[in-house]
Amino acid sequence: MGQNNDQNAQQINIELGEKEAEGIYSNLAIITHSPAEFVIDFTRVVPGVPKARVLSRIITTPQHAKMLLRALKENLDKFESRFGEIKIDPQSAPQFGFINSEKNEKIN
Repeated sequence: MGQNNDQNAQQINIELGEKEAEGIYSNLAIITHSPAEFVIDFTRVVPGVPKARVLSRIITTPQHAKMLLRALKENLDKFESRFGEIKIDPQSAPQFGFINSEKNEKIN
Protein backbone atom coordinates (compact mmCIF):
# COMPACT_ATOMS: atom_id res chain seq x y z
CA MET A 1 0.00 0.00 0.00
CA GLY A 2 2.92 2.36 0.72
CA GLN A 3 4.18 1.95 -2.84
CA ASN A 4 0.82 2.97 -4.30
CA ASN A 5 0.83 6.16 -2.19
CA ASP A 6 4.37 6.97 -3.39
CA GLN A 7 3.42 6.35 -7.02
CA ASN A 8 0.29 8.49 -6.74
CA ALA A 9 2.12 11.36 -5.03
CA GLN A 10 2.52 14.36 -7.28
CA GLN A 11 5.81 16.24 -7.34
CA ILE A 12 5.46 19.98 -6.90
CA ASN A 13 8.19 22.39 -7.92
CA ILE A 14 8.23 25.32 -5.52
CA GLU A 15 9.80 28.58 -6.63
CA LEU A 16 11.30 30.91 -4.02
CA GLY A 17 11.57 34.52 -5.14
CA GLU A 18 14.50 36.70 -4.14
CA LYS A 19 12.38 38.95 -1.90
CA GLU A 20 10.71 36.00 -0.17
CA ALA A 21 14.07 34.28 0.33
CA GLU A 22 15.19 37.19 2.53
CA GLY A 23 12.39 36.37 4.97
CA ILE A 24 10.68 38.58 7.53
CA TYR A 25 11.64 38.49 11.21
CA SER A 26 8.65 38.16 13.53
CA ASN A 27 8.52 37.81 17.30
CA LEU A 28 4.75 37.99 17.68
CA ALA A 29 1.96 36.12 15.96
CA ILE A 30 -1.73 36.73 16.58
CA ILE A 31 -3.93 33.76 15.74
CA THR A 32 -7.68 33.99 15.16
CA HIS A 33 -10.14 31.58 13.61
CA SER A 34 -13.64 31.10 12.29
CA PRO A 35 -15.39 27.82 11.49
CA ALA A 36 -13.86 27.91 7.99
CA GLU A 37 -10.37 29.37 8.39
CA PHE A 38 -7.41 30.21 10.61
CA VAL A 39 -5.75 33.61 10.31
CA ILE A 40 -2.16 34.08 11.50
CA ASP A 41 -0.86 37.66 11.60
CA PHE A 42 2.92 37.98 11.99
CA THR A 43 4.34 41.18 13.45
CA ARG A 44 7.51 42.42 15.10
CA VAL A 45 7.37 44.09 18.51
CA VAL A 46 10.25 46.34 19.52
CA PRO A 47 10.74 47.16 23.21
CA GLY A 48 9.79 50.75 23.98
CA VAL A 49 7.69 51.13 20.83
CA PRO A 50 3.96 50.97 21.66
CA LYS A 51 2.82 50.18 18.11
CA ALA A 52 3.43 47.25 15.77
CA ARG A 53 2.31 46.66 12.19
CA VAL A 54 1.26 43.32 10.68
CA LEU A 55 4.08 42.25 8.35
CA SER A 56 2.43 39.17 6.91
CA ARG A 57 -0.97 37.47 7.14
CA ILE A 58 -1.50 33.78 6.42
CA ILE A 59 -5.06 32.51 5.93
CA THR A 60 -5.53 28.76 5.85
CA THR A 61 -8.08 26.00 6.43
CA PRO A 62 -8.45 24.27 9.80
CA GLN A 63 -7.06 21.08 8.22
CA HIS A 64 -3.93 22.84 6.97
CA ALA A 65 -3.52 24.62 10.33
CA LYS A 66 -3.47 21.21 12.04
CA MET A 67 -1.00 19.85 9.48
CA LEU A 68 1.21 22.92 10.11
CA LEU A 69 1.03 22.26 13.85
CA ARG A 70 2.17 18.66 13.31
CA ALA A 71 5.00 19.72 10.98
CA LEU A 72 6.20 22.35 13.47
CA LYS A 73 6.09 19.77 16.29
CA GLU A 74 8.14 17.28 14.25
CA ASN A 75 10.72 19.94 13.38
CA LEU A 76 10.93 21.23 16.96
CA ASP A 77 11.48 17.65 18.18
CA LYS A 78 14.28 17.17 15.63
CA PHE A 79 15.84 20.52 16.56
CA GLU A 80 15.78 19.76 20.28
CA SER A 81 17.20 16.27 19.81
CA ARG A 82 20.14 17.82 17.96
CA PHE A 83 20.69 21.08 19.87
CA GLY A 84 18.96 20.57 23.23
CA GLU A 85 15.74 21.78 24.78
CA ILE A 86 14.44 25.21 23.80
CA LYS A 87 13.83 27.12 27.02
CA ILE A 88 10.91 29.52 27.25
CA ASP A 89 11.18 32.22 29.89
CA PRO A 90 7.75 32.36 31.60
CA GLN A 91 8.31 36.03 32.54
CA SER A 92 8.60 37.14 28.91
CA ALA A 93 5.62 35.14 27.65
CA PRO A 94 2.96 37.84 28.25
CA GLN A 95 4.92 40.50 26.33
CA PHE A 96 6.22 38.66 23.27
CA GLY A 97 5.51 35.45 21.41
CA PHE A 98 2.58 33.70 19.88
CA ILE A 99 -0.80 34.57 21.29
CA ASN A 100 -4.44 33.74 20.66
CA SER A 101 -6.77 36.66 20.06
CA GLU A 102 -9.82 37.35 22.17
CA LYS A 103 -12.88 35.16 21.55
CA ASN A 104 -15.11 37.97 20.30
CA GLU A 105 -12.49 39.73 18.21
CA LYS A 106 -13.55 40.35 14.64
CA ILE A 107 -11.50 38.72 11.88
CA ASN A 108 -10.77 41.08 8.98
